[in-house]
Amino acid sequence: MHRMRSRSLRPLMAGAAALFAVGLLAGCTSSGEEGDPETNQGTTSEENAASGDTVVIGWSGPEADHGWLGAINSGAINAAEGFADVELRQAEGTNDANQQIAAVEKFINDGVDAIVLLPTDGAALTQVAQKAMDAGIPVINVDREFSSTFASRATILGDNYGMGVSAGTYICEQLDGQSDAVVAEIAGIDSLPLTQDRSQGFKDALDSCGLEVGPRVAADFTVAGGESAASQLLSANPEIDAIWNHDDDQGVGVMAAIDAAGRDEFFLVGGAGSVNMMDLIKSDDSVIKATVIYPSTQAADGIALARLIAQDKTMSDLITPSVPYRIVLDAPVVTKDNVDEFIKLAFES
Repeated sequence: MHRMRSRSLRPLMAGAAALFAVGLLAGCTSSGEEGDPETNQGTTSEENAASGDTVVIGWSGPEADHGWLGAINSGAINAAEGFADVELRQAEGTNDANQQIAAVEKFINDGVDAIVLLPTDGAALTQVAQKAMDAGIPVINVDREFSSTFASRATILGDNYGMGVSAGTYICEQLDGQSDAVVAEIAGIDSLPLTQDRSQGFKDALDSCGLEVGPRVAADFTVAGGESAASQLLSANPEIDAIWNHDDDQGVGVMAAIDAAGRDEFFLVGGAGSVNMMDLIKSDDSVIKATVIYPSTQAADGIALARLIAQDKTMSDLITPSVPYRIVLDAPVVTKDNVDEFIKLAFES
């Protein structure tokens, strides 16, 4: 069972205060003056931004057959283009694990400086990623984890469990005091661990406010699948108070089913963060009132981390002079009140 996570600002403020205190301690106990760059043994933000030796980065991900994956791919390319000292070698996107293994083998044979890899199947790509690491090539694992900690130098992930917590917490807030509310869920592919994590987080958050997941259906992250699943859900349940749909790509179909059914007695929360859904949230004239971010910037962040690691640089805002082994990105809720903060990072469904 996952432990319930607080989404309040208090722990964040406490963490920031602690970090600030550590920074002061480091400055005051150092032989250098307070604020002296020598108190941080890593590279500074100026050093990180400055061009260094050219870094050749191999990038491989699944086929961009989904709006989110398309944004992942374009984000990696755009990030590489933003660095004058990065040369990107892009493998053709594929959903065939054997083809992706072959692409990584080529990166190894070509002697690239780093590899950023969003595996079509984390377990299937673990061995070849380990081979790259054994060859001295740092691997940045994106989104779908390998089955061995030795197969990557750094891993950057979205927070699937946190998505469910965020969606459930938002629904709890909107249905405050309605203990008999009917809360529905339209999941993604139930066999995937990411879907299971999202559903568990959602259940845990609802439990915390005395609600429970009522009617539930699963789709397949496609428009057609979303429409079919939502039609089934609506047909079987004449009264619903809130729905969480895990994925905004399949949400296009979900919205089509809702429009066809003429239903508007509930509010809808989306997932991942598409432009389509954010536009609807901003206009505030449909059932969708929020979506939960699952960052499509993960591969772009992976490129940035690969560059730092290959150039022996560190994350300058950390006291510890390093690049973390594991980074889990936040899963914030986007509403009409903050949509402008997030829409530039949204993806096209």
